[in-house]
Amino acid sequence: MTGGWTAKRFWKDVSVTETEGGFGILLDTRRVQTPGKQPLVVPTEPMAAAIAAEWAAQDGEIKPLSMPVTRAANSAIERVRPQKPEVAAMLAAYGETDLTCHRATSPAELIARQAQGWDPILSWATDTLGARLVPTAGILPVPQPQASLDALLGHVMALDEFRLTALHDLVTLSGSILLGLAVARRHIDPQTAWALSRIDEDWQIEQWGADEDATEAAAIKSAQFLQADTFWTMCDGTPA
Repeated sequence: MTGGWTAKRFWKDVSVTETEGGFGILLDTRRVQTPGKQPLVVPTEPMAAAIAAEWAAQDGEIKPLSMPVTRAANSAIERVRPQKPEVAAMLAAYGETDLTCHRATSPAELIARQAQGWDPILSWATDTLGARLVPTAGILPVPQPQASLDALLGHVMALDEFRLTALHDLVTLSGSILLGLAVARRHIDPQTAWALSRIDEDWQIEQWGADEDATEAAAIKSAQFLQADTFWTMCDGTPA
């Protein structure tokens, strides 16, 4: 993750420095770089402070998996920035098969639960985003209004690479561009959004009981979803 990356901690002090384009992190006097040797420069001081804290917390062997903010910033710089149009198009395309549009055909209680949870999101997207999506029963998609898909793409394209990185995880983990944008726009909190993305799974658990492996996987994804929201918050300059 840096030009001086080794298996063991080699630095004594970690600090944040203001630099051209934002904020960087120093390990002693050495600037942290991305794995591809690009300067790790982030847009806000709270994000830089969070990254510095991750590096400062490393003791002995370096554990990249314990550094989610560093990894997200690296992704923004190395993966999202050079292919922003492609990433934005991929996320906006979730509108074609958005989770909130695909409804059960039975039983009545599940149908009602989906409507109660997802209909307000569809209404919000229509009123606020200018993106009316059409719900359908079953798993087969229906053509969505092109104007709505174009509106979603416009909202996503307007984001910088750091916010787009956060939105990527909000969307791909929930299966919904609408839920992702609802969290990003602070229409709903991330815990509520995650629960809305789990309506079908939670229904199955109520009927048949929980599977240990599935429960563990869901917990990991939930933590990643909340971390994506935290990264978005840092993009706004708000401390985590």
